[in-house]
Amino acid sequence: MATQHRRRPAVTTTFRVGEDTANVLRSAAVALRTCTVSFSGPSGIRHSVDVTAESVYEAAALGLSALRKSGWADAVALGTELEIQVREPPTSHRVTLHQIHRWCDGIATSPDETLKKRKLKQLLG
Repeated sequence: MATQHRRRPAVTTTFRVGEDTANVLRSAAVALRTCTVSFSGPSGIRHSVDVTAESVYEAAALGLSALRKSGWADAVALGTELEIQVREPPTSHRVTLHQIHRWCDGIATSPDETLKKRKLKQLLG
């Protein structure tokens, strides 16, 4: 006897970054993770913020956007290294603003990825 597989419907998730609210269509299979995004500015002060994201690049863009909106963070140059620490599973990643821009400007492999890249580019300004 064959078993039937039921597809889970996509769900709309709302998350808050600063004062902007974005509704994003997410697949039930994509895991959202809480991350701390941080960088050290030219003044030597380390800035950090917690965000919820589905990828390293999304976490970096959301974190950078939130830190800029706070008004407390130093300016971020293209070569500034952002550290993304994922809480579960505990992992750490480092990317530069230049790498994020390069990924956003690259060829998307799906319509969903095109939308993600467009959203991240808007966050980066």
